[in-house]
Amino acid sequence: MERQHDALAETIRRQAVPFGDELPARLLQAISQRRLALLGEASHGTHEFYELRARITRELVEHHGCRAVVIEGDWPDAWRINRWARGLDDGSIDEALAGFERFPTWMWRNTVVRGFAQWLREHNRGKPPWEQTGVYGMDLYSLFASVREVLAYLDKADPDAARRARRRYACFDHFQQNLQAYGYAAGFGTGFSCEDAVVAQLTDLLRHQLPADDGDPDDLFHARQNARLVRNAEQYYRAMFRGRASSWNLRDLHMADTLEALDKHLRDRTGERPRIAVWAHNSHLGDASTTGMTEQGEWNVGELARKRWPGEVFLLGFTTHEGTVRAASEWDEPAQVKRVRPALPGSWELMFHQTGLPRFALLPDEELRERMDTPLLERAIGVIYLPETERRSHYFTARLGAQFDAVIHVDTTTALQSLPEHDVPVDEPVEVPETYPSAV
Repeated sequence: MERQHDALAETIRRQAVPFGDELPARLLQAISQRRLALLGEASHGTHEFYELRARITRELVEHHGCRAVVIEGDWPDAWRINRWARGLDDGSIDEALAGFERFPTWMWRNTVVRGFAQWLREHNRGKPPWEQTGVYGMDLYSLFASVREVLAYLDKADPDAARRARRRYACFDHFQQNLQAYGYAAGFGTGFSCEDAVVAQLTDLLRHQLPADDGDPDDLFHARQNARLVRNAEQYYRAMFRGRASSWNLRDLHMADTLEALDKHLRDRTGERPRIAVWAHNSHLGDASTTGMTEQGEWNVGELARKRWPGEVFLLGFTTHEGTVRAASEWDEPAQVKRVRPALPGSWELMFHQTGLPRFALLPDEELRERMDTPLLERAIGVIYLPETERRSHYFTARLGAQFDAVIHVDTTTALQSLPEHDVPVDEPVEVPETYPSAV
């Protein structure tokens, strides 16, 4: 077995495309030939993953007409960046990023995202709305923030509808914004659930129309997406206590549905099928059907995207052997710069390390892809990193040749640089995802 691994590592070394300051032209060409670029990361706290992903996205925006950057963040928070990057708000970039106040703040409040947003605002300057590139969120943890966004829209557009929405959403008031308590009560058959209320509210908004000469059509889309998020988040929190697979699948289904809704919205606005870049963790964007996730009954965005848009999706994964990472030891604790342990034996990361190349892109030919269709360990670090239990907490098996269309390996990586922390308002709910402790 060791001899086979050595031979495979040598073949990978021969096909790898080393690079330095310039991204490999072959990789950029391959990504640009697909309409949807799903750009992963092996951790939520590695500078190189964010920086390379931003550089690839700039190329797609500047030279290939990419119209949307969709992040693994909540819709209301990303909407503030969207409005700032499109010149619709005049505040500072730090004010635009201020929506990411709750743990883990560094995921999107960091120097790379700030720099990319500043570049995007300049790129969008002077362009008509249909030629601008926006930023959107696809996660579903912001139930209460999304409620506020729906009500804010209806207060302006239809006060009567706003009063109906308040009565429906008041269902959550019993739990004083404690979504875990709501999920426990609703998920164990107590007879109490807000499901009917949130479905009715979404139905109302889907039927709602702006006056012909009033408002930005994006405002109605924004409100509808927030209402969808409230509906899906309510279902997610009810499912949390039924097991990881159920809640994980609901979350990734919401992400895929958000991509589909955004795809349709942009197509309706421009008359063209839009190019979209997605920033999220490898565990969401690599095809789950080729990993150990499928044995647990889990799917993800990458698998769903390949099925919904066959031939239009490019899946790019990132890996590293060692270095540092920004992560916490427990949920809602301050982030630390932690040492990433060298990759374990039997992992793709160690095999890539054995090539001796400091950084490279790998676009396997068909023969190599078949040879890489064997399950090896793959590391996934989320916002929590527990090196003392790394094998159990941060590794799963993956047939990497089928999981991604291409991989970027950076052998030694450095921690993401976060922006200064802000105090979280005391009335903000703390929402713990079902992905703890890896929290991806």
